[in-house]
Amino acid sequence: MSTKTMDAIEVMKARSTVRKYDPDANIPEAELSELLEIATQAPSAWNLQHWRFLVITSKEMKEKLLPIAYNQEQVVEAAATVAVLGDLQANETARIVYKDARKDIYDLMIRQVDGAYQNERFARDEAFLNAGFAAMQLMLAAKAKGYDTCPIGGFDREKFVEEFRVPDRYAPVMLITIGKAAAPARPTTRLPLDQVVVKESF
Repeated sequence: MSTKTMDAIEVMKARSTVRKYDPDANIPEAELSELLEIATQAPSAWNLQHWRFLVITSKEMKEKLLPIAYNQEQVVEAAATVAVLGDLQANETARIVYKDARKDIYDLMIRQVDGAYQNERFARDEAFLNAGFAAMQLMLAAKAKGYDTCPIGGFDREKFVEEFRVPDRYAPVMLITIGKAAAPARPTTRLPLDQVVVKESF
Protein backbone atom coordinates (compact mmCIF):
# COMPACT_ATOMS: atom_id res chain seq x y z
CA MET A 1 0.00 0.00 0.00
CA SER A 2 1.37 3.39 -0.96
CA THR A 3 2.39 6.03 1.56
CA LYS A 4 -0.23 8.39 0.12
CA THR A 5 -2.98 5.86 0.71
CA MET A 6 -1.77 5.23 4.24
CA ASP A 7 -1.84 8.96 4.89
CA ALA A 8 -5.47 9.12 3.77
CA ILE A 9 -6.40 6.17 5.96
CA GLU A 10 -4.68 7.70 8.97
CA VAL A 11 -6.61 10.93 8.43
CA MET A 12 -9.88 8.98 8.35
CA LYS A 13 -8.98 7.17 11.55
CA ALA A 14 -7.84 10.36 13.28
CA ARG A 15 -10.93 12.42 12.45
CA SER A 16 -13.29 12.71 15.38
CA THR A 17 -16.05 15.05 16.48
CA VAL A 18 -14.70 17.99 18.49
CA ARG A 19 -17.08 20.27 20.38
CA LYS A 20 -14.64 22.47 22.34
CA TYR A 21 -12.53 24.91 20.33
CA ASP A 22 -9.79 27.43 21.00
CA PRO A 23 -11.63 30.74 20.40
CA ASP A 24 -8.34 32.52 19.64
CA ALA A 25 -7.38 30.19 16.79
CA ASN A 26 -8.07 31.38 13.26
CA ILE A 27 -7.98 29.81 9.82
CA PRO A 28 -6.31 31.96 7.15
CA GLU A 29 -8.80 32.77 4.41
CA ALA A 30 -6.60 31.18 1.75
CA GLU A 31 -6.44 27.94 3.71
CA LEU A 32 -10.18 27.87 4.28
CA SER A 33 -10.68 28.40 0.56
CA GLU A 34 -8.34 25.50 -0.11
CA LEU A 35 -10.38 23.23 2.17
CA LEU A 36 -13.58 24.22 0.37
CA GLU A 37 -11.93 23.66 -3.01
CA ILE A 38 -10.96 20.14 -1.92
CA ALA A 39 -14.54 19.55 -0.75
CA THR A 40 -15.82 20.42 -4.23
CA GLN A 41 -13.89 17.46 -5.65
CA ALA A 42 -16.44 15.10 -4.07
CA PRO A 43 -18.50 12.92 -6.41
CA SER A 44 -22.07 13.81 -7.32
CA ALA A 45 -24.86 12.34 -9.42
CA TRP A 46 -24.59 13.50 -13.04
CA ASN A 47 -21.75 15.74 -11.79
CA LEU A 48 -24.36 18.29 -10.73
CA GLN A 49 -22.35 19.32 -7.65
CA HIS A 50 -25.39 19.78 -5.43
CA TRP A 51 -23.49 21.51 -2.61
CA ARG A 52 -23.24 25.16 -1.71
CA PHE A 53 -21.26 26.49 1.26
CA LEU A 54 -22.26 29.43 3.43
CA VAL A 55 -19.16 30.36 5.43
CA ILE A 56 -19.59 32.11 8.79
CA THR A 57 -16.50 33.57 10.45
CA SER A 58 -17.42 37.01 11.79
CA LYS A 59 -18.24 37.47 15.48
CA GLU A 60 -21.50 39.22 14.58
CA MET A 61 -22.79 36.39 12.41
CA LYS A 62 -21.61 33.71 14.82
CA GLU A 63 -23.68 35.37 17.55
CA LYS A 64 -26.71 35.35 15.25
CA LEU A 65 -26.13 31.66 14.59
CA LEU A 66 -25.79 30.72 18.26
CA PRO A 67 -29.52 30.65 19.22
CA ILE A 68 -30.38 29.05 15.86
CA ALA A 69 -27.93 26.26 16.74
CA TYR A 70 -29.65 25.82 20.11
CA ASN A 71 -26.84 27.66 21.93
CA GLN A 72 -24.11 25.17 21.03
CA GLU A 73 -21.07 27.24 21.96
CA GLN A 74 -18.89 25.59 19.34
CA VAL A 75 -20.44 27.72 16.60
CA VAL A 76 -19.04 30.81 18.35
CA GLU A 77 -15.72 29.34 19.52
CA ALA A 78 -14.72 27.60 16.28
CA ALA A 79 -12.75 29.61 13.74
CA ALA A 80 -15.44 29.00 11.13
CA THR A 81 -18.80 27.38 10.74
CA VAL A 82 -19.66 26.19 7.26
CA ALA A 83 -23.32 25.67 6.47
CA VAL A 84 -23.58 22.94 3.86
CA LEU A 85 -26.57 23.56 1.63
CA GLY A 86 -28.14 21.17 -0.87
CA ASP A 87 -29.28 22.42 -4.28
CA LEU A 88 -32.93 21.49 -4.85
CA GLN A 89 -32.70 22.67 -8.46
CA ALA A 90 -29.39 21.05 -9.30
CA ASN A 91 -30.78 20.06 -12.70
CA GLU A 92 -30.18 23.67 -13.74
CA THR A 93 -26.45 23.07 -13.28
CA ALA A 94 -26.58 20.40 -15.99
CA ARG A 95 -26.71 23.18 -18.57
CA ILE A 96 -23.30 24.37 -17.35
CA VAL A 97 -21.77 20.94 -16.81
CA TYR A 98 -22.69 19.65 -20.27
CA LYS A 99 -22.39 22.87 -22.28
CA ASP A 100 -19.32 21.61 -24.16
CA ALA A 101 -20.76 18.18 -24.92
CA ARG A 102 -21.94 17.17 -28.39
CA LYS A 103 -25.48 18.36 -29.05
CA ASP A 104 -26.95 14.86 -29.00
CA ILE A 105 -25.27 14.11 -25.65
CA TYR A 106 -26.25 17.51 -24.24
CA ASP A 107 -29.89 17.01 -25.25
CA LEU A 108 -29.94 13.48 -23.84
CA MET A 109 -28.47 14.50 -20.47
CA ILE A 110 -30.66 17.58 -20.05
CA ARG A 111 -33.76 15.52 -20.88
CA GLN A 112 -32.71 12.78 -18.48
CA VAL A 113 -31.86 15.11 -15.60
CA ASP A 114 -34.89 17.39 -16.02
CA GLY A 115 -37.12 14.33 -16.16
CA ALA A 116 -35.78 13.02 -12.86
CA TYR A 117 -36.15 16.44 -11.23
CA GLN A 118 -39.88 16.55 -11.88
CA ASN A 119 -40.09 14.54 -8.65
CA GLU A 120 -39.63 16.93 -5.70
CA ARG A 121 -38.83 14.10 -3.28
CA PHE A 122 -36.09 12.89 -5.62
CA ALA A 123 -34.66 16.41 -5.89
CA ARG A 124 -34.53 16.79 -2.12
CA ASP A 125 -33.05 13.35 -1.53
CA GLU A 126 -30.34 14.02 -4.11
CA ALA A 127 -29.57 17.42 -2.58
CA PHE A 128 -28.96 15.90 0.84
CA LEU A 129 -27.16 12.78 -0.40
CA ASN A 130 -24.69 14.57 -2.64
CA ALA A 131 -24.10 17.52 -0.31
CA GLY A 132 -23.23 14.90 2.31
CA PHE A 133 -20.36 13.66 0.13
CA ALA A 134 -18.87 17.16 0.04
CA ALA A 135 -19.41 17.60 3.78
CA MET A 136 -17.42 14.47 4.59
CA GLN A 137 -14.67 15.50 2.18
CA LEU A 138 -14.48 18.91 3.87
CA MET A 139 -14.06 17.34 7.31
CA LEU A 140 -11.34 14.98 6.10
CA ALA A 141 -9.51 17.81 4.33
CA ALA A 142 -9.66 19.89 7.52
CA LYS A 143 -8.21 17.04 9.57
CA ALA A 144 -5.42 16.54 7.04
CA LYS A 145 -4.56 20.23 7.48
CA GLY A 146 -4.51 19.98 11.29
CA TYR A 147 -7.99 21.30 12.05
CA ASP A 148 -10.84 19.65 13.91
CA THR A 149 -14.49 19.58 12.96
CA CYS A 150 -17.97 18.74 14.13
CA PRO A 151 -21.00 18.10 11.92
CA ILE A 152 -24.17 19.57 13.41
CA GLY A 153 -27.64 18.47 12.41
CA GLY A 154 -29.32 20.00 15.46
CA PHE A 155 -30.30 23.51 14.46
CA ASP A 156 -33.46 25.36 13.49
CA ARG A 157 -33.44 25.17 9.72
CA GLU A 158 -36.36 27.53 9.20
CA LYS A 159 -34.78 30.25 11.34
CA PHE A 160 -31.42 29.65 9.66
CA VAL A 161 -32.97 30.19 6.24
CA GLU A 162 -34.66 33.37 7.46
CA GLU A 163 -31.69 34.87 9.34
CA PHE A 164 -29.11 34.10 6.66
CA ARG A 165 -31.45 34.85 3.75
CA VAL A 166 -30.98 31.48 2.09
CA PRO A 167 -32.77 31.34 -1.29
CA ASP A 168 -35.57 28.78 -1.69
CA ARG A 169 -33.39 26.84 -4.11
CA TYR A 170 -31.13 25.64 -1.27
CA ALA A 171 -31.90 23.44 1.72
CA PRO A 172 -29.70 23.51 4.86
CA VAL A 173 -28.17 20.06 5.24
CA MET A 174 -25.79 20.53 8.17
CA LEU A 175 -23.42 22.91 9.90
CA ILE A 176 -19.74 22.03 10.20
CA THR A 177 -17.58 23.79 12.78
CA ILE A 178 -13.88 24.01 11.93
CA GLY A 179 -11.08 25.07 14.26
CA LYS A 180 -8.43 24.00 16.74
CA ALA A 181 -9.53 21.70 19.53
CA ALA A 182 -9.41 23.10 23.07
CA ALA A 183 -10.30 19.70 24.53
CA PRO A 184 -10.02 16.19 23.09
CA ALA A 185 -12.99 14.60 21.44
CA ARG A 186 -14.98 12.29 23.66
CA PRO A 187 -14.36 8.60 22.95
CA THR A 188 -17.11 6.93 20.99
CA THR A 189 -18.25 3.33 20.76
CA ARG A 190 -18.31 1.84 17.28
CA LEU A 191 -20.46 -1.13 16.42
CA PRO A 192 -18.49 -4.22 15.36
CA LEU A 193 -18.56 -5.21 11.71
CA ASP A 194 -20.76 -8.21 12.34
CA GLN A 195 -23.51 -5.81 13.44
CA VAL A 196 -23.28 -3.48 10.47
CA VAL A 197 -22.24 -5.69 7.53
CA VAL A 198 -24.56 -8.13 5.78
CA LYS A 199 -23.07 -10.30 3.05
CA GLU A 200 -24.98 -11.05 -0.12
CA SER A 201 -28.51 -10.73 1.31
CA PHE A 202 -30.52 -10.42 4.52
